[in-house]
Amino acid sequence: MSKLSRLLNELCPEGVEYKTLGEIASIRRGGNFQKKHYVSNGIPCIHYGQIYTKYNLFVNEIDSYIDPEVAKKQKFAESGDIIMAVTSENVEDVCKCIAWLGNDKIAVSGHTAIIHHNQNPKYLVYYLSSQMFQNQKRKMAHGTKVIEVSPAKLNEVKIAVPPLEVQREIVRILDYFTLLTAELTAELTAELTAELTAELTTRKKQYEFYRDYLIKKEQDVSEMKKLADVAIIYDSLHQTPSYSNSGYSMVRVQDIKGGYINEDKTLKVEENVWNLFTKKYVPQLNDIVVSRVGSYGNFALIPNNKCCLGQNVAIIHSKINPKYLYHVLMSTMTRQWINNNVKGTSQKSFSLADIKRVPVPVPKENIQQRIAEVLDNFEAICSNLKIGLPAEIDARQKQYEYYRDVLLTFAETGKTILTDRQTDRQTDRQTDRQTDHN
Repeated sequence: MSKLSRLLNELCPEGVEYKTLGEIASIRRGGNFQKKHYVSNGIPCIHYGQIYTKYNLFVNEIDSYIDPEVAKKQKFAESGDIIMAVTSENVEDVCKCIAWLGNDKIAVSGHTAIIHHNQNPKYLVYYLSSQMFQNQKRKMAHGTKVIEVSPAKLNEVKIAVPPLEVQREIVRILDYFTLLTAELTAELTAELTAELTAELTTRKKQYEFYRDYLIKKEQDVSEMKKLADVAIIYDSLHQTPSYSNSGYSMVRVQDIKGGYINEDKTLKVEENVWNLFTKKYVPQLNDIVVSRVGSYGNFALIPNNKCCLGQNVAIIHSKINPKYLYHVLMSTMTRQWINNNVKGTSQKSFSLADIKRVPVPVPKENIQQRIAEVLDNFEAICSNLKIGLPAEIDARQKQYEYYRDVLLTFAETGKTILTDRQTDRQTDRQTDRQTDHN
């Protein structure tokens, strides 16, 4: 018999009592500060958005602050309080909560409920993350674009409230499962990433072979045209801009890698600079940008119409299927043609005139569309580690959620929850994996 079973038999011989959240806690709304009130030093605070994006279930340190004057009008959570986000874009996420376990009081923003209680805070958060609470929450949630659960409604939530000693044992078990799940996930991720990185190298070669096969086939059977006949080509403005900390992306030669543009790493320009550099032409979604000097002949699709061109690049606005043209330009045959036609010795240059002469096979529109779709799908499979990733990592999380909910449904089932063997099973898996490595 497990320790939890013994505690249940000893302390709850008639079963565990259910109470409403309103019976064991006082619930009030958070304050009204916003992100614009953040300062580098001041009164510690938590914004409801951080509950979704930054924090896990238990928090004892924060790095956000608001001005002391703003804080005077705010609501505060004490150590052990539960902070729940009561608005969300979907019903699945609404009511996500954390336990504040730090020593100091913290200011809490709006769109929250502050739950002050007399129970084990970690037990409550585990329960409020369980399927039992989710089922109740769905009946209380309202709204369409914005989903909300009012703090007043939370008073009606029913919770199994065992003695504190039982709560502590449940928390101990769930903390242990949480730790093992995290360790297993990290270990599996490292192993599978190494394996799949090697596999993706092979996939990429397969994609390139298949891409070149399809394009070469069209070269043999379709009409060949110059790039200038199937696209409008614009040169960049040959000026050095003034950059800013934020704004529009400026695409430079070094930003064009592997067929893509990493917008996060591009330098930014303000709107007046963007207006100057797009006076001739505003790059459009799925236009193709090409590097001309240095690392020449690299192509990438433009991700949106909020960027402009830096020096030594050109933009290609396709008159045919842009994705098809992109795959043609990324092919080995096009790369070979470019290498045979670039000018220069110490620093080679892919001139605008030569860009216009790049040969392009032009099949019928339906064939262009079919080739583009096939190669887009193939490229996605060959470029994304997550596609085809074994489901074992997700299974670990589901297993953890299952055990959590089993532990928290004892009052309903009347069972003794878990045997010692069930509790130890995940430990055995971890031990087995470590043994295999030794």
